[in-house]
Order: sequence, then structure tokens, then C-alpha cells
Amino acid sequence: MKRFSILQKTMDRCYVCGTSHDLHVHEVFYGINRQTSIKQGCCVALCGRHHNMSDHGVHFNRELDLRLKRDCERRWMEQNGSEEEFIRIFGRSYL
Repeated sequence: MKRFSILQKTMDRCYVCGTSHDLHVHEVFYGINRQTSIKQGCCVALCGRHHNMSDHGVHFNRELDLRLKRDCERRWMEQNGSEEEFIRIFGRSYL
């Protein structure tokens, strides 16, 4: 399945800093919601620094993790429906 992002038109730049180097695909909602995240376009491109290769990375930085979840939830609701529908699909709201 080709990855796509509801937050980025193209995934050729880091969502956080804009670099085009060392990009990784990050599923915004992971664990039990990983496959749903992929299907719903809740993915972003992140450079290694903002993904998992520094303390600034989303896997180690709760503020960045919540920012991505909130950005994604807002965009998903703009395109797909209500907060109640989001909660039904993803299990909770991050707003």
C-alpha cells in the first residue's frame, strides 16, 4: 500500500523542519491503531532527528507526539467527519 499523508501534499520533506535528508515515514497513531493510521493517511515524513534518532524525535518527545496527533486529528475531522467519528475509529480524542 502506498503511503499518503493528510497533513502533507508530498512526503518529500520533514513535517517539522522541512529538510529533505534522511526521511522516515512515521505513523501518527501507532500500536493498535497503526494499520488504521496508514489507511486513513495519518502518516508524516520526519527526518531522523525528528523521528527516532535524537531526544527531539517524536518517539522521545511527548510534546511533539501530541502536536502531530492534534494536527492529524484536526485535519482528519476537516476531511472526514466529527470528533465522535474520530473517537469511534481511533479510540480517543487528542484535542
